[in-house]
Amino acid sequence: MANTDDRAPPLVSLRDVHFAYGERSVLSGIDLNVHRGQVVAIMGGSGCGKTTLLRLIGGQLKASAGVVEVDGQDVGKLGGSALYALRRRMGMLFQFGALFTDMSVFDNVAFPLREHTDLSPAVISDLVLMKLQAVGLRGAAGLRPGELSGGMARRVALARAVALDPMLVLYDEPFAGLDPISLAIVGQLIRRLNDALGASSIMVTHDVHESLEIVDYLYFVADGRIVARGTPDEIRASSDPFVHQFVNAEADGPVPFHYPAPPIDSLLDVRLP
Repeated sequence: MANTDDRAPPLVSLRDVHFAYGERSVLSGIDLNVHRGQVVAIMGGSGCGKTTLLRLIGGQLKASAGVVEVDGQDVGKLGGSALYALRRRMGMLFQFGALFTDMSVFDNVAFPLREHTDLSPAVISDLVLMKLQAVGLRGAAGLRPGELSGGMARRVALARAVALDPMLVLYDEPFAGLDPISLAIVGQLIRRLNDALGASSIMVTHDVHESLEIVDYLYFVADGRIVARGTPDEIRASSDPFVHQFVNAEADGPVPFHYPAPPIDSLLDVRLP
């Protein structure tokens, strides 16, 4: 796990962040910090705003109110060229990998290097093979995504996400759809690559138990707010009702099973005899 200096400014800082899609409020006063070297998980029920947080950090969306800072820069105030330069220092692993299906594994990983650097083909080739070696797939360089298993595809996507040695890597559901072995492998790679690069990582995920093994800190989101936070040990020991329900996958708790609706009896005009 990362040894961080809490006195140092965080790499990512969200302060009283609000966001809405039209009239529908999604985030209401989010405060969140990610320090250098940390792997941080953001958890919560579907539709609670987790992926929206990643988009705010990456600058795809702008907060309705509050401040989103990355490496001391107010993301919401950056112009096009400055935002582009900041994004070059970030990596992104999309849900289910999002590999280019008409490119080989090698070309998928080489893509950001070719787009964003002036490196020679020989240097790019060496870097791509190094990244694939790090995820155990150097031998698959010539394959197409359609020839890969789900776990292999996710590892290629991880190699692509770290191709430019980013300071920050964003993961949107990195464990979705993986079998237990692939899930554990990807989790270990996220931790190892983060530490090897000296980067910071933010994971949006539903996988509590794998996250508790690899992250430094967790945030739980519900109703657009941070409702719980802590280290893995603090989360395991927590008596907070929301944390207990989420960690133990219980149907009954602060997160209701039913979406708000009038009592069903009031809608039934016909009763059985």
